[in-house]
Parts: sequence; structure tokens; C-alpha cells
Amino acid sequence: MAQSADKNIFETISRLGAKSDDNDEEKAVKHLLPLNIIGISIFFAVLMGPLHIYFREPFAGFLYIGNGLFALINFWIYVSVHKNYRIFAVILGGFGFLTILVGTIILGGVINSGGVILWGLLISMMALIGLGTKRALYVFITYMAEIALIALLQPFLRQTNNLPESFVRFVLALTFISVSILVFRGFTYFIDQRNQAFDLLQQEQEKSDRLLLNILPKGIANILKNEQHIIADHINSVSILFADVVNFTPMSAQMSPKELVELLNEVFSHFDRLVEKYDLEKIKTIGDCYMVASGVPQPRADHAIALANMALEMRSFTTGQLFLGRQLSFRIGINSGPVVAGIIGKKKFSYDLWGDTVNTASRMESHSLGSGIQITEDTYELIKDEFICEPRGVINVKGKGEMNAWLLMDKRRDR
Repeated sequence: MAQSADKNIFETISRLGAKSDDNDEEKAVKHLLPLNIIGISIFFAVLMGPLHIYFREPFAGFLYIGNGLFALINFWIYVSVHKNYRIFAVILGGFGFLTILVGTIILGGVINSGGVILWGLLISMMALIGLGTKRALYVFITYMAEIALIALLQPFLRQTNNLPESFVRFVLALTFISVSILVFRGFTYFIDQRNQAFDLLQQEQEKSDRLLLNILPKGIANILKNEQHIIADHINSVSILFADVVNFTPMSAQMSPKELVELLNEVFSHFDRLVEKYDLEKIKTIGDCYMVASGVPQPRADHAIALANMALEMRSFTTGQLFLGRQLSFRIGINSGPVVAGIIGKKKFSYDLWGDTVNTASRMESHSLGSGIQITEDTYELIKDEFICEPRGVINVKGKGEMNAWLLMDKRRDR
């Protein structure tokens, strides 16, 4: 419970001065600003100031108390009116530099003052966080100039002061510890923020990659991410499959839009899994038509065999099964041969195939029998040793004339 309460207190303090419409950069800066200001103010106003007065160094004591009160009052004004935090940081940083410079000179140098000049490093770091690298460079130069000035003045400063040596050592150690903790805390916070940003960026990149791979083949997607040119390849031997629902138009007229989409999604999602299983490439769906290719974009010797295996599983999945209470029958057509493959368009682009091989595969589907897998002679020659095929004979194909066609029946069990 105590840890939870402490965490809530720190979280509450860190949100002081923040606004709901702050951007990510402002939120990050304002998370550190309150904790550092309140911590430094308490250190100087409550601890350093009274102890210096007690040890008969009243000028330095009141200077430190004044610095702490000035910081708290300015922070209260900032929280109340929500002015630009950069203006507030510049005012506070300037007064802080003046305080540590005067305090170091009054007490007789870096060692005699307990190393309070080191607080300038924290001011420089906060400037780097809140003002950006360019403006922070001027702040850091100011800090270096203070150190150089004190080094030049050191021979002319008092050699001792009224502070006990043990107290000076205590302040020196406390200063180093306090500044180190605050600097470490600041960098830890921003490193955590950076890592979170990198993680989010990586997650978004992975989402983008997955989305791109759902649209394009992996090799093509990698080319598109790294290069800007037309992608077109001629592939000598591939196999193309088209599948279409028999009597889809009258069936769809009897279904609601939601039912129609659910039905097609159930069937095509299973087809997608088969595409992954056989390492094929889904090209597109057009309404109730499903198009898949084998041997693109990377050529493979068994392209026709792989596609024939998928076609048989597609038929097995849809035969004798009800989808939303309806029996589906698919016509499937396959052809093999050369194609041109590439990317078209600049928006909503897609990977597509062109050529007579594609057109003929589409004709094999449209001229096929219900629940049949019709293949061309070119495909038959590539798979005849692995599959049982029945000759359908010569059919008249629109745009092609008479062609020999076969029906793919099953895998050979004697292989």
C-alpha cells in the first residue's frame, strides 16, 4: 500500500501544469518538470538555506532560500495560468544559474561551497529536454562559462568560510548524489519513452508489413518498400486457378448482404489457409470468383502439382457441407503456361497476372461442370503422373476455339 501511495503522489506531482491537449513532447517534458523543480526547491529552501544561516553564512543562506521560494512561486504561477513552459523554464534556469554562481563566489569557490555549481549540469539537462538541442547548447555554454569564470576568480576568493569542514563534505556528497539521481532519473524516463516509441513504431511497422503482405507477395512487397520503379516480370511456366460458385446470382438474391458476406468469408478464408499450406499466391477475389496462382513471383518446378492438390482440397471442403444452411458447388478451372506478372496503379495497387494463360484458365472455369475441376492439356501433361485425370474431350472455348480438356479426379494412390 505504501509503495502504491508513493507512486500516486509522484504521478500526481508529475501531472501538475500538464494540459489535456498537450502533445507527446510537452507531456514528456512536463512529467519531469514538477518533480525536479519541487525537489530542487525543497533542497535549497528547506535544507541548504537554513543550514547556511545556522553556520553563520546568512547571505548564502538567504540566497538559497530565495532561489527555492522563487522557483516554487513561479511554478505555482505556471500551473495556475498554463503559460508556455519554455518561458517558465528560461526564467527559472536563468535565476538558477545566477544563484549557483553568486553562492559559489560568496562561499569561496567550488569546494568551499559544497560543489553547488554542479546544479548547473541539471539545468543544462532540463534545457536539453525542454528547449531542444539548439537552445540547450546556449544554456550549456553559459554553464561552461560560469565554471571558467569561477576558475579565473578562484585566486581572489576567500580561502575559508564559516561552514564546518564536515558540513562542506556533507553538502558536496549530497550535491553529487542529488544531481546524479535527478540526471539519471531524467535520462531513464526519456530512454523509457524512447523505447516505448520504438516498440510502438515496430508494432506499427509490423502491422503495415502484415497488411502489405496480405495484398502483395513478400518479395514484391520488399521491392516496393525499398525501390520506386515499375515491377513487371515474365515468368515462363506457372499455373493459374479460378474458382466460381455455381448459380451464385440467384442464390445471392435470396440472402441479406450480411449473410452473403459471411458465407463468402467462411469459404474464402478456408481457401486462404490452403494457399498458405501449399505456399501459393492468392491473386484476388472478384465477387464470388477466387483466383490463385502457383509459381509466382518465385518460379517453382511443381507449380501445377501444388495447385492441383489445392483444387482437390477446395472441392473436398465444399462438397457435402452446408454454409449458413446452403449447399455450395464450385466450378474450378486450371491452366498452365507463361504469364506477365507485376504491379499496377499508384493507389490501391495490386499484384496481377496477364496473358493468354490467365484468360484460358478463366475459360476452363466458366466452361467447367458443377463441382468439377477442369484442366487444360498443358496442365494435364504436368500432373498426369501424380493425379488421376479423365478426358472430357474436345470442348469449344469462347475466344479460343476447340480445345482438349480433362477433369481432375483424384491423386494417384500408387505413387
